[in-house]
Amino acid sequence: MALMGTLYVVGTPIGNLEDITLRALRVLGSVHVIACEDTRHTRTLLGRHGIARPLLSYHEHNERERAPQLVRRLLAGEDVALVTDAGMPGISDPGFHLVTQAIAAGVTVTAIPGPSAITAALSVAGLPADRFLFLGFLPRTRKARQRALREVAGIPATLVFFEAPHRVHEMLEDATSILGARRAALVREATKVHEEVLRGPLVDLTSRIAGRRLRGEITLVVEGAAHPSAETVARQPDAAPREEPARYLRRLLRAGMSRRDAARSLAEAYGIPRRRAYQLAAELTGP
Repeated sequence: MALMGTLYVVGTPIGNLEDITLRALRVLGSVHVIACEDTRHTRTLLGRHGIARPLLSYHEHNERERAPQLVRRLLAGEDVALVTDAGMPGISDPGFHLVTQAIAAGVTVTAIPGPSAITAALSVAGLPADRFLFLGFLPRTRKARQRALREVAGIPATLVFFEAPHRVHEMLEDATSILGARRAALVREATKVHEEVLRGPLVDLTSRIAGRRLRGEITLVVEGAAHPSAETVARQPDAAPREEPARYLRRLLRAGMSRRDAARSLAEAYGIPRRRAYQLAAELTGP
């Protein structure tokens, strides 16, 4: 009976192709097959380092079908490497189904650590990283996203989010309205040619990217709750920011947010009627 193969979970560069370990290159060059999100993307990486191995597509649309196939190959004695287009497989990327099924089948699963957008952003954010909570991509709809932010508002740990460039403006507005004047860092295109890191209070970041059409991968790091109260958070998960509505509204307007958006944020954060929020905004800004 043939010995079982090993499943190698391999971290790959999140941008710069030089960010790959010697161990990862050795493993990728020795396995029987490499399961990858996009064969074209992985072929570029392998070509850069002179590696030619069979590739098999493994992505979010076919992983439930592919996972059992790969487990059968592992049980037959083949070594398999699992990679994604960037970073560590299974971290907001495909991989979970294959790893769990391989474990259940008794296959050895070994991590080959590599780059991660999470730790890369934390390391340059200038915020505490001794305790952090990774939340990945929040829901796309505004109401669901705001609910998710309220759920973590009282947690005493730095918060890390992924966000798509076309939604980051709304994400920052919601984070400002719910989390308040916390320090934050927006890391865009980490390790790539156009890498950018913006640091400052959430409301300042909102104004600094206003009107900009951002591109590329974005990681948002936000300061955790300063003085959490688990009892209070559990009892009042939708509690409004601790400042007067007028002061909160002035802060948004000074940061460059439009009267309409500031009023909407005020209504959502404080639970007051939207008409009253618009009235307050009009009183502060004039006709």
